[in-house]
Amino acid sequence: MNVTHLECANCHKIYEAGKIHNLCVECGKPLLVRYDLAKAAETLTKESLKTRAENLWRYREVLPVENDENIVSFGEGFTPIFKIDRIAATLPLKLNLYIKDESTNPTQSFKARGMAAAVSMAKELGIEKVAAPSAGNAGGALAAYASRAGIASFIFMPRDTPRANIIECEQTGANVTLVDGLITDCGKIVAERKEAEGWFDVSTLKEPYRAEGKKTMGYELAEQFGWTLPDVILYPTGGGTGLIGMWKAFDEMEQMGWIDAKRPRMVTVQSIGCAPIVKAFHDGERFADEFPNAHTQASGLRVPKAVGDFLILDALRESNGTAIAVSDEDLIAAVKEIGAAEGLFCAPEGAACLPALRMMIEQNLVAENESVVIFNTGAGVKYLECFE
Repeated sequence: MNVTHLECANCHKIYEAGKIHNLCVECGKPLLVRYDLAKAAETLTKESLKTRAENLWRYREVLPVENDENIVSFGEGFTPIFKIDRIAATLPLKLNLYIKDESTNPTQSFKARGMAAAVSMAKELGIEKVAAPSAGNAGGALAAYASRAGIASFIFMPRDTPRANIIECEQTGANVTLVDGLITDCGKIVAERKEAEGWFDVSTLKEPYRAEGKKTMGYELAEQFGWTLPDVILYPTGGGTGLIGMWKAFDEMEQMGWIDAKRPRMVTVQSIGCAPIVKAFHDGERFADEFPNAHTQASGLRVPKAVGDFLILDALRESNGTAIAVSDEDLIAAVKEIGAAEGLFCAPEGAACLPALRMMIEQNLVAENESVVIFNTGAGVKYLECFE
């Protein structure tokens, strides 16, 4: 459509669009897709959105697939936002509090967005085999979309990944290997074997397109809030593609004249047992060290080293946001609290945002009557082991 080139997020080396790329060959950092936004804005308008299908492909002009025939879709995106007044009433500060519920996506998590874009591009680029490490929902999404596209998928998962995720991958056509270790160990296996096996690596931010699918959460927020962004976004952060994608979307929308320069304060939420971004943020570092002995029941947060760490940290600082770690005890308790009050069975990762918000209030990081959005990134039903 309107893709002009790819650009390294770190050293800004330019790469040709329409070719197969992973990380930057100069510095090993992620590549971002760039668009002719003036051209995109000729047909992608606020008015045109009123008649478009309610899925992420409504933002077609700022998505990377060239040929519509290559789009692989289950109707992902345009997930609901719920105002959660009963939970808000338990807080010591009056807030306009919302949950954006990504569990309504196909495969029951926000990972469907990224894989829809990545697998569609894999199909367009003629890729026949894809591989990735996954601690849960990304694997399920990759398996489903790859099978839909007729592409073979190879997924490496920590042995203690929630059983529902493992079964989902197996039943939707993936070749699943369980690994004694963390997602970083699984990623090393993909990296070591991909050339010999002919796999294209679709690991988080190791290809350019998962972020493009995830950025549509930012477009949707703006649209659903009447083109005025909320004051605060709390985002559960493992690899951080969603937060990075939304930050990119806000910049694109400003360039197209849809929103002004005001940005939400972006807040990374992690578990105390695996908090590399939180530590790096408070230590004033731009890159995060690998977190030792990573452990948490919120498997999506168990990412000890994120390849896009600097992009997450840049967004937090540019937005005057912060990074907060909560205990597993608190995030598991928050699942039941939100469920009992609002009827939403959140994933532990999404529920972690509620105790994080309480900590922000205690630290005077949120003001009276501000609008706050919590992201629930997946369905609690996939984490039954956490509640036994």
